Order: sequence, then structure tokens, then C-alpha cells
Amino acid sequence: MIRPLGEKVLVKPTETKEVKKGGIIIPDTAKEKPQEGEVIAVGTGKKTEDGKIVALDVKKGDKVLFGKYSGSEVKFNEVEYLIMSQDDILGIIE
Repeated sequence: MIRPLGEKVLVKPTETKEVKKGGIIIPDTAKEKPQEGEVIAVGTGKKTEDGKIVALDVKKGDKVLFGKYSGSEVKFNEVEYLIMSQDDILGIIE
């Protein structure tokens, strides 16, 4: 498994459903990136200027919303994930 460092978060984007417009199937490369996902792992926290570590607001299992082009895509064991800063997360879905 991938363990993010510091204030980074590992997110598994939710799968998008096939989009059809006027009977035309849009290929995967033209589909919009998902903006929702599940937190798989979190780093230790954000380090302040005085060296203290502040815990992250998200935790493993949270469903989150993130910006359209947030994070870096990584593939591990044939599964695609995003590694992003907690600041890229817009909110937690409750």
C-alpha cells in the first residue's frame, strides 16, 4: 500500500458512469475526471513553523469532494489513485 507523507492524502476516485449524449458514446479520454472519492490513507499531518504537527481534518474512509484537476495520478496494483494535499480537498460528504 502507499503511505502518504506529511499533509498528503491518498484518494481513490469514484468510478464515472458511461456518458451518452444524443446516442454518441464519449470515450474515456474525453470524460471529465471524477470530483468525488474515498480517502484510502492520510499522512502524519502538517508541520507548523515551530515544528509541531497538526493532525489532518480528513481520515481513512471519508468520502470527499476535490477540484477537477487536483492531485497527482498514481497507479498501484492496477488501481488508480490520486495523491493530493489536504488543501486540494473541498469538503467531506456526510
